[in-house]
Parts: sequence; C-alpha cells; structure tokens
Amino acid sequence: MPKILRRRMTVKKSLTIAASDSGGCAGIQADIKTFSSLGVFGMSAIVAATAQNTLEVRDIAPLPLENIAAQIDAVLEDLGADSVKTGMLYSKEIIGAVAERLEYHGAKNIVVDPVMAAASGAILLKPDAVDVMVRKLFPLARVVTPNLLEAQVLSGIKISSYKDRVEACRIISMKGAQTVILKGGHSADDDALDIWYNGKSTFEYSSPRIDTKNVHGTGCTFSAAIAAYLAQDLTLDESIRKAKIYISSAILKGRDLKLGNGSGPVNHFWNFHSGIH
Repeated sequence: MPKILRRRMTVKKSLTIAASDSGGCAGIQADIKTFSSLGVFGMSAIVAATAQNTLEVRDIAPLPLENIAAQIDAVLEDLGADSVKTGMLYSKEIIGAVAERLEYHGAKNIVVDPVMAAASGAILLKPDAVDVMVRKLFPLARVVTPNLLEAQVLSGIKISSYKDRVEACRIISMKGAQTVILKGGHSADDDALDIWYNGKSTFEYSSPRIDTKNVHGTGCTFSAAIAAYLAQDLTLDESIRKAKIYISSAILKGRDLKLGNGSGPVNHFWNFHSGIH
C-alpha cells in the first residue's frame, strides 16, 4: 500500500505577554480569543493573575520573574512567534525581564499596549514602571497603542484637542517608539477616532461610536488584532485598518450581550456563525 505523504501546514503564530483576566473579558483571555478568531495560533506568557469581573479588579498577583522569562523562552525557543503583543505588565521588574527576553530572541512585530489602569480605576501599572517601559520596551516595538489617558501620561501633555493628540503621538514617538497609534475610544467624540503617527505623517481611522456598556477589553482586543494581522504578513497600515474593522464589529455584535453586572466583553467571535450572538 503506497504511503500517503502529508505536507506540514504552515501556521502563523502570535504570542501575548500580559496578565490573566479571571472574568475572561480582557488580558490574556481576550488576546487568545482574538488570535483564534483571526486565524492565528495563540500562545501566552502570563505575568500576573488578576481576580476580576465586569465590575472590578479585586486582586493582582504577579508571577516570579524567573517563571515569566521561562515562559517566553519556552515558547520562542520551540514554536517561535510571527508577532508579539504585550499588555498589562504591572511593574518595572516585569517590564525589564520581558524586554530582555524579547531582545535576546530577536522577536519581531512587537505591539506594545501600555496598559496603565482599568476602567474601574484599578492601577495596572505601577507609576515607577512608566519610564522603564519607555526606555526598554518602546524601542523594541513596531507600534505602541496608548489610549488618551495613557498618552497623556507618556507625553506629559494634557490632551483636549485633535492638535494635542497629534503632538502627543509625536512626543511618544521621539521617546523611542517607531510608530504610535493613539486610540480614541475614551474620547467624548461622536466617532471613535484613532490616529496613527509613523514618525513623519498622521493617518486617521474612524468608526461610529456604539452605544453600549460592553467595552471591557476593547484596548486589549484591538492591539491583539493588530498583532494577529502583522503575523499574517500584512503591512502595519493594513493591520491597523483591519483591526479597526474587527474591534468595531466586535463591539457592535456584542452590544446586547448579558454577561455580568458591569462592563461586559465584546463579541470576539462575531465573524463565526458558531460564536456568541
């Protein structure tokens, strides 16, 4: 009987380095759902375990630095990664360990989401860690994705106008980030306007604002989607545009979900008939 030769399928892979969200709305859980929804094999390095739900973050337990480094090494030495996304990193020590391992392995297509605080107000990045993130992690990133509040901290200016947004992007870029996309989800504008600054020019990505309280994890999901598309060899502009469509649709398709008593999740699997509807 003749042997059946099977060609190994090439699979695109994305690694998320962030915290676990026990409620499943944000963090590692949101990233893995996003990767899966967009056809990328998702891998993770968990830096902390959070006890949270749709209402609050109750507790944060950072993992040992040795374990975090070992997770990154285990993934990158064997499976490799076509893109890497970082989320909540919590402390300067964790940021230093993550940056060191990513640089050692020559990781590419790094998307840094500089998560600083939860919508509930919980601090997710210690104040003394901001400078370390800028110095050690930003230079490794292909794109940094702050929201308006994070951009104010990173740039040192108050953002109250479109001109301020562009200036904040420019300042953050000068601090070492190759490119910056400033997310506009926290603004009071009728449209959710994101601005991408590539060091020379600015580009806009706009979508209608959706009336819903189910926006827990939107920042994580958007940056994970960018990473997923970069893993599939799309340009950064294409990745941002498609990620914008993905997150806007996930919010729209998840606006009526009844999960929890606070800010619920988006519908990560809106593009699958078998997903949550």
